Amino acid sequence: MNQTSESVVSARQLGLTFETNDGPVHALTGVDLSVNKGDFVSFIGPSGCGKTTFLRVIADLEKPTSGTITVNGLSPEEARRKRAYGYVFQAAALYPWRTIENNIALPLEIMGYSKQEQKERVDRTLDLVNLSGFGKKFPWQLSGGMQQRASIARALAFDADLLLMDEPFGALDEIVRDHLNEQLLKLWDRTNKTICFVTHSIPEAVYLSTRIVVMSPRPGRVTDVIESPLPRDRPLGIRETPEFLEIAHRVREGLRAGHSYDE
Repeated sequence: MNQTSESVVSARQLGLTFETNDGPVHALTGVDLSVNKGDFVSFIGPSGCGKTTFLRVIADLEKPTSGTITVNGLSPEEARRKRAYGYVFQAAALYPWRTIENNIALPLEIMGYSKQEQKERVDRTLDLVNLSGFGKKFPWQLSGGMQQRASIARALAFDADLLLMDEPFGALDEIVRDHLNEQLLKLWDRTNKTICFVTHSIPEAVYLSTRIVVMSPRPGRVTDVIESPLPRDRPLGIRETPEFLEIAHRVREGLRAGHSYDE
């Protein structure tokens, strides 16, 4: 896809090679990808295919060794300095000695927001993730799913347009995961954020995404980009429809085709 004025992330022939004692490891190679404003893009592939590495390159946590990448038309480093994105990790990573509202306020404190502005933003994001009334609680007093919602609230607090999510629901049980998938779609619809989402789950990728990026290992590369024809409004029951199952089948075939079983 060609870069347009609406491109939030644009990668061209992006590569990243790690030098190790055992020789070079090609984490990413020849990645061409655009993520447009308002997209919900899921990255799926086996462990070691570069999904998280690509997210970390966007966030300027890793430096590419070849090719180019821009975030909002800027280098990842410039975008990071302008706080162009929020990042949600696999674990909630909340400080146990801070209340939920103080955890959410942490980036706002660092950025120098006034106490009043901090309170307004914390209250607004708690409401967005359905945690109003839990701000005075400590992380250990909340369930795993609620902790992840607090982590999402922290990433939303300074109102970045881009949300990077690295398998945020991977450690949760299926019922909680389904519930949070529904809530995340509603949140995306209400906020019009652009979301890049890493997952190992085919149903999760298909349910959440406007586009699904299928990646293969050794070295990490994009093998398919699937545009979803599903409507924006997606009840959980949509996962039983022929349209959903057809997309899931294509994702599964793409994963199988990109994975060598001869090694």
